[in-house]
Amino acid sequence: MRWIILTLVSSMLLVFPQPGHAQEREVPYWASLRASEVNMRVGPSQDYPIEWVYKRQGLPVKVLRLQEGWRLISDPDGTQGWVVARLLDPERAALVVGEGLAQIRIAPGVSSQLKWNVEPGVVGKLGKCDAGWCEFDAAGHKGWIREDRLWGVGEP
Repeated sequence: MRWIILTLVSSMLLVFPQPGHAQEREVPYWASLRASEVNMRVGPSQDYPIEWVYKRQGLPVKVLRLQEGWRLISDPDGTQGWVVARLLDPERAALVVGEGLAQIRIAPGVSSQLKWNVEPGVVGKLGKCDAGWCEFDAAGHKGWIREDRLWGVGEP
């Protein structure tokens, strides 16, 4: 009988996976918004009022604190609030910042061929960064951009 109970419990653990540990990292760390609509609340519970609604999937955020399925985040404007952990993606993203158009090049370096220009506010997946340049993928348009034109790079 004991063997049957242990087998049942083991099977249930396989069928119903435990929460991932990817969101239980040491803070601060970078993440991005997983959903196309994410509510930021003033406290870590559904009982707290919504302070802001993000409608920008992939937007990079900085995770500052962890609390029972909730994450205190800071957005590119410095606004802080609480979001449900499952709505955050550990995949790194970046936001183009600064004045004027930012150049996307075929390889790192100012002497590399220009592919196109992007405006501040463009969000993309962040690849590796090296010597002041980062790989950047904006909706499948890939290239290299100067690191100082991105928010969401470096140590959080």
